Amino acid sequence: MGIATELSQYAAARTVAALLSPFDPDQNLETARAFGSLYARLGAKRRARACAGVARAFPGLAPAAEQAIVDASIGHMFGIFMVDAFAMPRTIGRENWNERVRLGNVGKAMRHLTSPKPCLFVTGHVGNWEILGYVLALVGFKMTALARPLDNRFLNDWLLGVRQRTGLKVITKWGATDEVQRVIESGGKVGFIADQNAGNDGLFVPFFSRLASTYKSIPLLALRYELPIVCGYARRLDGAFRYEMRVTDVIEPEDWRDAPDPVFLVGARFNRAIEWMVRESPEQYLWVHRRWNSRPKHERVGEAIPGRLRHKLESLPWMTPELLSELSKPITDPVDCATMAHIARSAPRALDPRFTTLAPES
Repeated sequence: MGIATELSQYAAARTVAALLSPFDPDQNLETARAFGSLYARLGAKRRARACAGVARAFPGLAPAAEQAIVDASIGHMFGIFMVDAFAMPRTIGRENWNERVRLGNVGKAMRHLTSPKPCLFVTGHVGNWEILGYVLALVGFKMTALARPLDNRFLNDWLLGVRQRTGLKVITKWGATDEVQRVIESGGKVGFIADQNAGNDGLFVPFFSRLASTYKSIPLLALRYELPIVCGYARRLDGAFRYEMRVTDVIEPEDWRDAPDPVFLVGARFNRAIEWMVRESPEQYLWVHRRWNSRPKHERVGEAIPGRLRHKLESLPWMTPELLSELSKPITDPVDCATMAHIARSAPRALDPRFTTLAPES
């Protein structure tokens, strides 16, 4: 990307922020959703990718139901980038943060968040990952977030300033293992957005009905330092600039101590926790990103799932024969609705009443 393009994008973003700043964030969210609706109509390729992801996660939905989730997801995405990121520093402070953010089912995580000992915090591209770290740092937790730098250096520096305004430390460079280890060894807490596609060499674990590539660094750090992993997210409430913090799992060191493959178990379990976040708030997941883009080697060469991987999957405490059958299929195969409906019986359902009926029927 040339510097002229970077500057023009930066100028456009600052202009939008300046135009929206005099208005109430909730009013601006309506504007953002309107832009999202336009984007959804013009971005046919991304929309198709999002619809395919919804169908893979919630098979059997009527096309109108799929479209409703995708439309809401794109509108939510625009709200995060056009409104929330700029409204946070001017509307949320140490004295009034609880007017915009409330604590949900976080009790089981509080002893780790308030402890002087280090822990890992995992979230996904669901809800608002920006406000999550912002508020946790604001109320006094010693937080460091690992984030992918934006391609546009000017936008990256601007957003980095917003992120770090409350004391959140952000590491944006690749290969930051040494720096992350120093944070952990000093008692800090490190947050990851952990649902990025990790490429063909990543750790392939279940995510809804198919295998997905995840990074090994989180399990390896947890095992090396015997760190608990708190899995949570901040979900938007009623389409407004208000959020609720929720926890879907806390993975303790004793949970993997006797596992035959602890790295695989930890990777699979935090991806399951992210899946549960998405099940709770499907309309707030970034369905347009390429979560299932990379495929395991056996699938790329057209072979059956190898026995070693099958054995690892079978060892997961929540694995069922039905889910294992789905996970053994190539990404292009249709998902069995009955199988996934059976799995959904024990999984969280959508919290937003508008989307509760969109989950597969039990």
